[in-house]
Amino acid sequence: MTELYKNLIDGEWVGTDGVENINPSNIKDVVGVYARATVEETKQAIAAAKAAFPAWSRSGILERHAILRKTADEILARKQELGELLSREEGKTLPEGIGEVTRAGQIFDFFAGETLRLAGEILPSARPGIGVEITREPIGVVGIITPWNFPIAIPSWKIAPALCYGNTVVIKPADLVPGSTWAIVDILTRAGLPKGVLNLVMGKGSVVGQTMLDSPDVNAITFTGSVGTGRRVAEASIKVGRKFQLEMGGKNPTVVLDDADLKVAVESVAQSAFFSTGQRCTASSRVIVTEGIHDKFVEALAERARNLRVGDALHKDTEIGPVVDPSQLKQDTDYIEIGKGEGAKLLVGGDRVTRDTEGYFLQPALFTEATNSMRISREEIFGPVASVIKVKDYEEALATANDTEFGLSAGIVTTSLKYATHFKRNAEAGMVMVNVPTAGVDFHVPFGGRKGSSYGPREQGKYAAEFFTVVKTAYTAAG
Repeated sequence: MTELYKNLIDGEWVGTDGVENINPSNIKDVVGVYARATVEETKQAIAAAKAAFPAWSRSGILERHAILRKTADEILARKQELGELLSREEGKTLPEGIGEVTRAGQIFDFFAGETLRLAGEILPSARPGIGVEITREPIGVVGIITPWNFPIAIPSWKIAPALCYGNTVVIKPADLVPGSTWAIVDILTRAGLPKGVLNLVMGKGSVVGQTMLDSPDVNAITFTGSVGTGRRVAEASIKVGRKFQLEMGGKNPTVVLDDADLKVAVESVAQSAFFSTGQRCTASSRVIVTEGIHDKFVEALAERARNLRVGDALHKDTEIGPVVDPSQLKQDTDYIEIGKGEGAKLLVGGDRVTRDTEGYFLQPALFTEATNSMRISREEIFGPVASVIKVKDYEEALATANDTEFGLSAGIVTTSLKYATHFKRNAEAGMVMVNVPTAGVDFHVPFGGRKGSSYGPREQGKYAAEFFTVVKTAYTAAG
C-alpha cells in the first residue's frame, strides 16, 4: 500500500483520505498519496497558529536562527533526493529540480541570517526630552497559498521570512504538487519548530483556500497564482481588513535589437520561453525583434527550438520536460490553435510528442508574423509557446514591450549601453534583464512586478520585511 502523507495541524500529522500525486512524465508512476484537509481541519490549523503566535512572536532570535539554519543545511544535503521528488511531481528537468531545491536551501540560509540582523531606528523627537523608537513586529497568522510551477522555491520564500520575523503559518500548497512542500514542512518540524507555529493543510482551493480566506483569524495572506484567484484573495481580504500580497500573471517581452549578439539573443530567448516547459510567470512569450536582425534571428531560434530534446524529466539528455497535467496541456494546444487562427505562422513545434512512457509531452512552439494585438501576444499561455513580433526600431520595440496589462519581467538583448540604460529606466516591469533570460532571479534580491502582475510589497531579500512585519513607532519621555 502506498504511504499516506498527512497534513500537519498543531504539531500532529493527521488525515485518513488522500489523492494520488501523479508523475507527468509517466502517468503510471504515483509519487505518493497526499491527504486532503477538510474545512474543519483547516479551521483547526488556523486556531493552532493563532494560539502559537504569542510565544513564537516573542521567541529568541537564536532559536529562530537555529531552526532556519538546520532547515537550510538539510535541504542542501538532500538536494539530489528532493530534486528528484520535485521533477517527478512537477515535470521540470532534474538539473532544474536540483537547482530549485538549492535555491530553497539558500533562501532558508538567508533568512536564518536575517533573524540576527533584525533592526530598527532610534530618532530624536521634535519635542525636547522625548525619544522615538521605530521597530518592526510580526503580523500574526500568515496564510500562504502557493502555485504548482515552483513547488519548493515559492513555499520557501514565503515560509522562511514569515517564521524569521516571528509569524505563525498556515500553508496550502498547489493541489498538483504537494510533495515538495510536505518535505519542507517535515524538515522544519524536525528542526525544532514548536507545535502550531507551522501548519500544513493540503487539498482543494475551494475547500482549504476558501476557508483561509473566510477566516478573520488569518491576519495576512501571501498568494502566488492566477489572476482570477488573486482577485478573489484581494476581495476577501479587503472585507476583513487583512493584509495581502499577490503575485500573478505575466506576458513578458524580450526585445532583440539589430546590434545584439545573435548567439546571446537566441540562447536568452530559448531559455526564457521554453525551459521549465515555459511554465514560469517570468517566461518570455513575446519576442520583439527589430527588422535588421529579424530574419537571421528567427532562423537561428527556429533551429534551436527544433532541436530541443523533449522527454522524461529524470532522463539526463532531456532539455524540456512534460507539461504538468492534461488541463495545462489542453490550454497550451488550444492557444496554439488560436494563434494559427489569428494568422500567426507556426514555424516550429506545437505537436504532442510520444515517448517510452505515457506523459504530457509537447514540442515547444514558435510563432512568427505575430502582432501585439493577437490573443497569443496578450494572454498568458503558461506553456512552451513563443511569438515573434517584428518592429521597425528601438522606439517601437519599447512601446510594444510596454503595451500589456502585465509588468513582471522584461528583457533586452543589445550591445548598446545607450539602449540598455534607456530600457532599464523605461521598461514598465518590476524586473529588467539585459542580455540574460527573463526567467532566472537570485534568492537575496526583491522579486515582483507592477500593473496586473503583482500587488503589495516585494518578495525575497530584505524587502520581504515590508510584508511580513508591521511598523511600530514608540515615544518615551526621558524624565
